[in-house]
Amino acid sequence: MIGTTSAVALLGLTGQMVEVEADITPGLPSFTIIGLPDTALSNARERVRHATSNAGCPLPARRITVNLSPAALPKFGPVFDLAIAMALLAAARSISAESIGRVVHLGELGLDGRLRPTSGILPAVAAAARLGFSRFMVPTGNADEAALVPGITVIPVASVRDAAIFHGSTLQPQPVDPILLARESASETPVLELADVVGNRDATQALVVAAAGGHHLFMLGPPGAGKTMLAARLPGLLPDLGALESLEVSSLRSLSGEIVGSQLITRPPLESPHHTATAAALVGGGSRQIRPGAAARASHGVLFIDEAPEFNSSVLDALRQPIETGVISIHRANAVASFPATFQLVLAANPCPCGQYGARDSECTCTPHSRRRYLARISGPLMDRIDIQLRVQRITAAELRMADGADRLDTATARATVVEARARSAARLAETPWRLNSQVPGSWLRTGPRRLHRATTASLDRALERGGLTMRGYDRVLRLAWTVADLDAVESPTAEHVGRALYLRKSLQA
Repeated sequence: MIGTTSAVALLGLTGQMVEVEADITPGLPSFTIIGLPDTALSNARERVRHATSNAGCPLPARRITVNLSPAALPKFGPVFDLAIAMALLAAARSISAESIGRVVHLGELGLDGRLRPTSGILPAVAAAARLGFSRFMVPTGNADEAALVPGITVIPVASVRDAAIFHGSTLQPQPVDPILLARESASETPVLELADVVGNRDATQALVVAAAGGHHLFMLGPPGAGKTMLAARLPGLLPDLGALESLEVSSLRSLSGEIVGSQLITRPPLESPHHTATAAALVGGGSRQIRPGAAARASHGVLFIDEAPEFNSSVLDALRQPIETGVISIHRANAVASFPATFQLVLAANPCPCGQYGARDSECTCTPHSRRRYLARISGPLMDRIDIQLRVQRITAAELRMADGADRLDTATARATVVEARARSAARLAETPWRLNSQVPGSWLRTGPRRLHRATTASLDRALERGGLTMRGYDRVLRLAWTVADLDAVESPTAEHVGRALYLRKSLQA
């Protein structure tokens, strides 16, 4: 008799169903797992053998073969342990083969027979649910996480003995202490108050424009100008995540091995990798199992690259393709993993190695050559993809004394303005596949029904003719102009809106 049940193999956020077949035949005792298992999965032989024995349902001392189908699909990790154990017990006629065939089994076994919480349970359950499966047996420690997927039935079990009893074993229940995750839930990105920013009126307005249209942002200025402070407040200006976005962000957290808890993440995330990060740390990778990087974990939120020139140029250039497509594709010899990359990129940089070039209160000690070489670490093609390019200055003592708290924009008011602007753009783009101005192709803005009159785009046309803008930059200024118009609650951008958008794009040269 062959015992058969189901598990899930994850490749990125994409899950594929795996049929776990177990056969027990006469012969010398052996345990073989076939179907492209990795080292962790191959070690399931010892985990399953000792777990079932210590749980009171030992496997027969015969020849055991476990097949993971499709055989050509790589499988990783210990998440298949429970499915292998149930298939073997069904093959040994200790439990019902029909019962295990109706349930997807996910979980890692300990040698004492208890089930350990496993990373990636949420995306695995979500992927199987999309394929039509509705009953899932998972470790007790992952039950809350699995239950976040709507429309399914979760069967939490603390041990392989409890799992066998559920599937019809005649064993008597034996209470065990379940292995649980830490009680803390997934950490939400804290909402910081925009009113804490003193001065820098242009920068706070640029931040609101970036949030309203989903635009990428580059800030150049000396240390202490407030670049990091501004970037940390951008997630607070973004609207709450929708249901599908929350599930995707929480799934990425689970796949990264972080705690998800009993509630989906509802606020846009903020990722800020250190400048020593590798390309694999930024976009994702791994020698065997492919894990999401900081850019994927920042999906539907903000990826903040502080001290951008300190990063390796090739690492930053790895973001060029995800910025354009919204997807990170990681290719290996036998597989391609895809992660979402719908993040807002915020770059911050000092103007030179000493950081004082252009500062009103300090003198730069760098040579012109070292200044050019420093900023050249951020490639031109990457900079061309950044919609808003802004110079930020330190606030002076006089400006600090003149700053009036009543004039500052608080986070709640700014977020409400952003939500209203996004609603206008979504209504205007209702018949298209796009919802944010940053997503609209330039060809549609230049030739479609929303094409602006030549008198409106006169300043933009002149900048293109003089070589001050590339064609990509031209399109990005058009997108900015529509966002500025949405914030002003007007139907179509005027020449003033185009001028303001052009300033946001070209203020570094001002």
